[in-house]
Amino acid sequence: MQDKNQTQFFRVQKEPEIKVKDVLEIVYRSLSEKGYNPLNQIVGYIMSGDPTYITSHNNARSLIMKVERDELVEELLSDYIRKNFQK
Repeated sequence: MQDKNQTQFFRVQKEPEIKVKDVLEIVYRSLSEKGYNPLNQIVGYIMSGDPTYITSHNNARSLIMKVERDELVEELLSDYIRKNFQK
């Protein structure tokens, strides 16, 4: 029996953080595998916030909901600018 005068410790392990780029890649591939147009579906999700635009295949819907939509836009725009305007 434990001593009731001692403080007990409870530790929760954090889930490993996944990068926004990795989330987008998983979502893109999952949508493609299911026969959807990934661009249309991702834009629909970003514009509306409705997670039903994203398939639950490969846990894509749950993953994308862990990322703020503005973070998705920032990642996409940063990549576009880096590829098209920086030399």
